[in-house]
Amino acid sequence: MIRRALLIALLASLLLSGCGESEPEDLAAAQPIEAGDSCHVCGMLIEEFPGPKGEAFLDSQGEALKFCSTMDLFAFLKQPENETRLSHAYVHDIGVPPWGEPSDEAFIRAEEAWYVVGHDRRGAMGHTLASFAEQADAETFRKAHGGELVAYEEIDLDLLGRLGRGELGGDGDEGMEDMPGHD
Repeated sequence: MIRRALLIALLASLLLSGCGESEPEDLAAAQPIEAGDSCHVCGMLIEEFPGPKGEAFLDSQGEALKFCSTMDLFAFLKQPENETRLSHAYVHDIGVPPWGEPSDEAFIRAEEAWYVVGHDRRGAMGHTLASFAEQADAETFRKAHGGELVAYEEIDLDLLGRLGRGELGGDGDEGMEDMPGHD
C-alpha cells in the first residue's frame, strides 16, 4: 500500500513538473525595432526615444506588439484583460548597450529581467523601468542613478501608477537631452 502511494505520488509529480512550462525555442523571438515602428499603446515612433523598449506576444508564434518604453509595455501587460492573454514578452537589457541606443541584440525575456524604478533616467514617456539581465548590473545602475530594484513579479498597476505620478523619485532630467525638443 505504501509503495503504491509513493509510486502514484512520484508519477503525479513527474507529470505536473512539465505543466505550464514553455520551452524558449517554442516562442517567437524578439523582432528588430525598425524605422517607422510605432508604440502599441501611445502610437509614438519607437526609434526616436532613448531607454529600454519592449515587445509582447499574445500568441507563442504571433506578431510582436512593440512598445516605445518598458513603462508602456507594462501598462499594457498589467491590464487584467491582457495579463491572461500574454504568451511572452521581451525587454532590452540596458546593461549592455548605452541608454540612448538600446540594441535589438540585447532583448531578454521580461519575466527573467531585473528592474530599477524611480531612477533619474528618462525614456519615451518620461520615467521608464530600467531593465537588466543581471541583478549585479541593475544594482550598479541603481547606485549610479538612484531608485529601487524590483523583480518582474513585483510590477503591478499600483507600482506603475506611483511611478507615473512621480511618487518613487526619478525627478531628474538626465537622459532628456536625447529626446526630441529637449536640449
